[in-house]
Amino acid sequence: MSPVFTLTPGSSPILVTIPHAGTALAPGMEARMTVRGLRLPDTDWYMPDLYNGAALRGVGVLTAHYSRYVVDLNRGADDAALYPGRPSTGLAPHLTFDGTPIYLEGEAPGGEEIAQRTEAYWRPYHDAVTAELKRLRAKHGWAILWDAHSIRSQVERLFEGVLPDLNVGTNSGASCAASLSNAVMEQVGMSPDYTHVLNGRFRGGYTTRHYGTPGTGVHAVQLEIAQSTYLASEDDPWPADATKSARLRDAINGLLDTLLSWTPEG
Repeated sequence: MSPVFTLTPGSSPILVTIPHAGTALAPGMEARMTVRGLRLPDTDWYMPDLYNGAALRGVGVLTAHYSRYVVDLNRGADDAALYPGRPSTGLAPHLTFDGTPIYLEGEAPGGEEIAQRTEAYWRPYHDAVTAELKRLRAKHGWAILWDAHSIRSQVERLFEGVLPDLNVGTNSGASCAASLSNAVMEQVGMSPDYTHVLNGRFRGGYTTRHYGTPGTGVHAVQLEIAQSTYLASEDDPWPADATKSARLRDAINGLLDTLLSWTPEG
């Protein structure tokens, strides 16, 4: 089995997590999937490249290697719904975001297999997140987890209309200090190239909600980026646009610099 993730520890109190850029599949999974499922359309394409300025800044990066179709690392192990009343994409998804079957008829994983995948892929990843945040907090007195995501700008099944370009989530203000959220939004607002929103359709998934406990010194923010900001086309094969990507990379680096310049009050 390939490694579940790659962790590049940083010297700063910041950890960037990239849970959905992986494309590896669990053993035996490929033969059970539909043609569309095998294309992995809901991947967060090119996230490691967009965040390649992190390591240069001493920011740690944890990147998952397996597809979200194996197990979704931004869902709780109990598969609780994140947004009640909305379609749930699931801990081990059976459908793509647009509702297309991922598996051939009768081949979707059952409860026992999902539990095995959770232990094999979900648990090691979150153990690593927990351990790294503990290390950062012990060294610096606090830590910031920045959960990095992207999604197609229009997914009718999941949200209405066109998604803003930059979607910042702080669990409605509960996952980080207000001063950090304000600093992030001030930086986001400085870019005329992108529309943006705080705690809109995406307020943060399991990672943001679980680890973001400002009272214990751990602050968490999710950034969900509309893929129209950096892809030449949001359709298969999802080619990157070099000019768009460079512009977005600069914006991301600006946000990382904002995190690096922030210190908690007191």
